[in-house]
Amino acid sequence: MPHTSTGGRVTESVIETSALTKRYGKQLAVDQLSLTVPAGSVFGFLGPNGSGKTTTIRMLMGLIEPTSGRASVLGRPVPREIRTVLPHVGALIEGPALYGFLSGRDNLLRYDAADPTADPRTRRARAESALDRVGLTAAAGKKAKAYSLGMKQRLGLAAALLQPRRLLVLDEPTNGLDPQGMREIRALVRELASEGTTVFLSSHLLDEIEQVCTHAAVMAQGRLITQGPVAELAAGARGRLTVTTPDTGEAARVLKELGVTDLVVTEDRVTGEPPGAEEGAQAPGDLAELNAALVGAGVRVRGFGVERASLEDAFVALTGEGFDVAG
Repeated sequence: MPHTSTGGRVTESVIETSALTKRYGKQLAVDQLSLTVPAGSVFGFLGPNGSGKTTTIRMLMGLIEPTSGRASVLGRPVPREIRTVLPHVGALIEGPALYGFLSGRDNLLRYDAADPTADPRTRRARAESALDRVGLTAAAGKKAKAYSLGMKQRLGLAAALLQPRRLLVLDEPTNGLDPQGMREIRALVRELASEGTTVFLSSHLLDEIEQVCTHAAVMAQGRLITQGPVAELAAGARGRLTVTTPDTGEAARVLKELGVTDLVVTEDRVTGEPPGAEEGAQAPGDLAELNAALVGAGVRVRGFGVERASLEDAFVALTGEGFDVAG
């Protein structure tokens, strides 16, 4: 389904929802969600655990029925036409379902055999290629029940990659991985996107979204807070003024008098919200005046500037809360 991008260019959207809602009794798990995922994007679906991400993905994949609202995937209404959509979608949702008594390789062969569109003559080659892409070749002969959580995640991702996909849907794909494993999966996601696959990736890790995604949507308590290009979401948040000085006490006093708020003082640094933060970007001249006032007051300024706002800053500004930002 086409939509107009911010540059006026018409682009295709691979996922689109309108007022999508899921209610369990009195609990509203997803509330009036209207989402647009552009084709070719790496789209981060961001929110703390319990914010409605997995419920949304399960509705998009036809695993549960929405209470109300509409959703389309690859231009087809779901769940009504989900059988037409699924052959073009690879998915890893809530961890992979594996046969513990089979090896990693045999699990993939079993997955591939269940695909009516898969050519059995090239099955083994597809399985070996998928194992190689996720770094599991060396452990391919080991039984899946002996796999660590991170290895199981890799194997589930390999299953999603057995066939070329127009859309890859990944629910917390780096769950259970060590830092090196996280880096490898992020690199793989970028590689898949460069080959033309749209990747829809849910995560509660802010820096994961910031490192790998082109677009993002922010969820909180079942509701959509904002969506758009990652760079624009971060740019909408204010960076913090940072002054490095051995004279922190005097620097804090001067900055407070000049309207800097939310001051935090550490051993050799003072940070705060520049004056006029709510009115938009800080003018360079205003910053120069702050610096001049510090120097005029005898403060020895070793470093001065406004740190670039991160997606974490944007999330906290939008929701008034933070969550796990490690990665």
